Amino acid sequence: MGRRRRPRGRVVNGILLLDKPLGITSNDALQKVKHLFFAQKAGHTGSLDPLADGMLPICFGIATRLSAFLLDSDKHYHVRVKLGQTTTTADTEGEVLETRPTDGIGREQIEAVLPQFTGLISQLPPMYSALKHKSERLYKLAREGIEVEREPREITIHALELGEVEGDEFELDVHCSKGTYVRTLAEDIGEVLGCGAHVIALRRTGVGPYTGMDMVTMEQVQEAALEGDEALDALLLPVDTALSDWPAVQLDADSSYYLKMGQAVVVPRAPTEGWVRLYEGADRFIGVGQIQDDGKVAPKRLLGG
Repeated sequence: MGRRRRPRGRVVNGILLLDKPLGITSNDALQKVKHLFFAQKAGHTGSLDPLADGMLPICFGIATRLSAFLLDSDKHYHVRVKLGQTTTTADTEGEVLETRPTDGIGREQIEAVLPQFTGLISQLPPMYSALKHKSERLYKLAREGIEVEREPREITIHALELGEVEGDEFELDVHCSKGTYVRTLAEDIGEVLGCGAHVIALRRTGVGPYTGMDMVTMEQVQEAALEGDEALDALLLPVDTALSDWPAVQLDADSSYYLKMGQAVVVPRAPTEGWVRLYEGADRFIGVGQIQDDGKVAPKRLLGG
């Protein structure tokens, strides 16, 4: 029987709110940060295009077991849009398809159409996206000049706040559900205005509970790496902060034992529905649970270790 290979790297647990720089892919940013931490295990929680910068939560160690919840969470973006031009990619990376006049379009006209794009809306995913068609990424097919049929998706735009309007450009703060394509949103707004539009700058400012929080730059990670592991680990947030907007349930020793055995348990004063954070005692985070119809707390994803 062969010897098991020892994992390369050190055990790191926590979440880094990386401020992804422009010009690199999310995976490139992940690999660079993982290398600097010399971490055994790490993963990011939703890609940002190379054109986009901003918040890219990176989960280390046991935090990777919660990454799906951040993937499914709401997102916040700050986007700058140019009116009057459409491009093949809906951003500055693509070739210009059409140029139309923007005369008479200002703040009043833009604000007037925004209500059409709030709430539950239907959005057609762009060809330049990471969605797959028969195991092939759409953006790869698009680069080969191939366009395939896509099904519209329902998304939710919780809020749109118009910022600066300057000439044929405007800024917009977007609070949206997962699966929203901000480039498509900008295109659709431009079409309703009758002039077309594309994105010229995009920054993600929040993911799930991490909204309006300080981020860590790649330069700060590099500087901490020079100081050592202690300085690097000081940049991390606790694992349970990924679910800090969920109610917490504290378990006594008996309830914790049975829950870890896979059994649902009765917890006095627990919420009556929904997902919950599970704690053994006052502050030892052990995973995620869900309230059953009978009011019991059922284990859904325990972290162990």
